[in-house]
Amino acid sequence: MAARAVQLIAPGSTVLLDGGTTTLAVARALPRELRCTVVTHSPTVAAALVEHPTVDVFVLGGRLFKHSAVACGAAAVEAAQAVSADVFLLGVTGVHPEHGLTTGDAEEAAMKRALAARAADTYVLASREKVGAASPFQVLPLGATAGIVTDAPAGETLDGLRELGATILEAR
Repeated sequence: MAARAVQLIAPGSTVLLDGGTTTLAVARALPRELRCTVVTHSPTVAAALVEHPTVDVFVLGGRLFKHSAVACGAAAVEAAQAVSADVFLLGVTGVHPEHGLTTGDAEEAAMKRALAARAADTYVLASREKVGAASPFQVLPLGATAGIVTDAPAGETLDGLRELGATILEAR
C-alpha cells in the first residue's frame, strides 16, 4: 500500500502525513530523490524522515496522544490551520459504506478533519481489515475524499463503496 500511496505525491508538493503504521510505511517508502515537504503531527513519521536527503519536514505540535503517537488537541488543530497542502494521506480505523471514514477517538477525528480541510486532495489509506469496519467517531464522509488506497480484495464491500462514488486505488 505504501508504494501505491507514494505515487500520489508529486515532486515539489506539500504533503500532510497522518500518524499510524501505514503512513509510517509511506514515509519510509519515499524515494531518496523525491523533493517534497512533509507536514505531520506524528513524531514517529517525522523521525522516519530525519535521514531523508530531499524531504523538508514540519512537525505540528500539541498534546501527545501516547496510544497513537500523534499530537492532538486545540494547539495541534490551530497549527494545522496555518498549513496549505497538495495532498493529505489519511489513516483511519474504519471505512464503511454507511458510517464513512471513522476512528476510535473523538479528538483524533477532529485533528484528522482539520488536516483534511487544509489539503487540496485527501486520500484514505485503508488496509484490508479496515474496509467494511466502523469505529465510533466519524472523520469524514466517503464523498470528502479523492480516493481510497487499499489492499482489500475485490468484492462486495469495495463494490458498495464504488457504488457510493468512492474511487478505489487498488494496492496489490
